[in-house]
Amino acid sequence: MEVGIVGLGLIGGSLGLDLRDRGIRVLGVSRQSSTCEKALERGIVDEASQDFALLRTAEVVFICTPIGLILPILEQVIPYLEKATVVTDVGSVKSPIVQQCTPLWRNFVGGHPMAGTAEQGIEAAQRDLFVGNSYVFTPIKETPLFALRKVEEVARSIGAVIEVCPPDIHDQAVAWISHLPVFISASLVDACMGEQEAIILQWAQRFASSGFRDTSRVGGGNPQLGVMMAQYNRGAILRSLQQYRQSLDQFITYIEQENWETLEQLLKATQQVRNRFLE
Repeated sequence: MEVGIVGLGLIGGSLGLDLRDRGIRVLGVSRQSSTCEKALERGIVDEASQDFALLRTAEVVFICTPIGLILPILEQVIPYLEKATVVTDVGSVKSPIVQQCTPLWRNFVGGHPMAGTAEQGIEAAQRDLFVGNSYVFTPIKETPLFALRKVEEVARSIGAVIEVCPPDIHDQAVAWISHLPVFISASLVDACMGEQEAIILQWAQRFASSGFRDTSRVGGGNPQLGVMMAQYNRGAILRSLQQYRQSLDQFITYIEQENWETLEQLLKATQQVRNRFLE
């Protein structure tokens, strides 16, 4: 099998490493010649080019670019694809991508590997990034079964756990556990920086350790990715943010009223239910 990868950053680069380790020939395309050179040097791809024509022989093509580039990349890639070629993406929002891409390419399957790090770029690519992590595919009624099975085969070969669900369900679920934390995390940092007493802010920054680091980590990611999440998953994110605001108001009320018993009950409930999201 030959697999094409457009976009050789963290996800695309890690995918290339794992596929080549399993004997699959990888064809990589990047806009930058320096990235192509690094991909060859690191053994991420067998061939690399800035030209989409490299993908002519690929059975499956992964578009591993930011969300806003997936559709235009697909439009540019199509002239070079065989009719049976399967195309998938790795974007964290699925409904708009699937709706836009499926009419252009019948064998398109929306995909989202639930794996990553805070680092970006080809330098961050690593082996076994996907092992044991969910890889979600979001077929619709127009999606050919063979196309879904093909991308499942590839994802399974790199150790991912296959999940299949409708695009809209995916987007709301991901809004809760992936997109909402980005904005909560960013708002935490923003709120801290709103401290008016300079001496307090200085000591807060000095005291900050593991708790603050863990809570604020995802808010320190790529700002452009955060904006794209908001643009492409706007409705689901707004719904989650509004529900979160109601929950935060509830905590404020209990503390204002010194309702310690109810506050403790709520904290016990969240303590117990947290593991359901992490098992």
